[in-house]
Amino acid sequence: MTAELIKIDAAHPERAISRGRDVIRAGGVIVYPTDTFYGLGADPGNPLAVQRIFEIKGRHAGQPILLLINDAGEVRDWASEIDPAAERLMKKFWPGPLTLIFKAKPGVMTELTGGTGTIGLRVPGNPLTRQLLASLGTALTGTSANISGRPSPGTAQEAAEAIGGIVDLILDGGRTAGGKPSTVVDVSADDPKVIREGAIPSREILG
Repeated sequence: MTAELIKIDAAHPERAISRGRDVIRAGGVIVYPTDTFYGLGADPGNPLAVQRIFEIKGRHAGQPILLLINDAGEVRDWASEIDPAAERLMKKFWPGPLTLIFKAKPGVMTELTGGTGTIGLRVPGNPLTRQLLASLGTALTGTSANISGRPSPGTAQEAAEAIGGIVDLILDGGRTAGGKPSTVVDVSADDPKVIREGAIPSREILG
């Protein structure tokens, strides 16, 4: 069965956002645009929905799943501590393509942390994505909307061709910026460490 597809009207996105919120709250999985590629969204507090993410992607347990949040104030919902270096990076690069890895709060699902005790968080630069997050009132899984190991989709059509038969809803916001994925920085220890260099160069992170 092919997923429901809704084109997002940038001037009036309320219908698409409302539908996305309803599907997520019902335990469904959606495809939605971010500032880099299309993401695969589920409620990170719903174990069955998170399990579906792994099944859709063909992803092995033990691989962490990052979360997108609406603003930096939500970090404390998921992270047990925020040191000054993390505060500096959040202030400088969020919203934007920077994923920060924090020590996870007790109670965060092991499936999300991959058993590492840490959780990756990002505030996306796409205003439509943040509107969806604000409507939900919680975080959203932010892994790319593809089969693991395949290219990340830059359009809703590419995502539909890859996984359109096994998700519940696709929100079409046009072509995303693409290019490099988010830069990933571990701020769970004393000194920030670049785990993956992406859209933001390491020299800007560590300079």
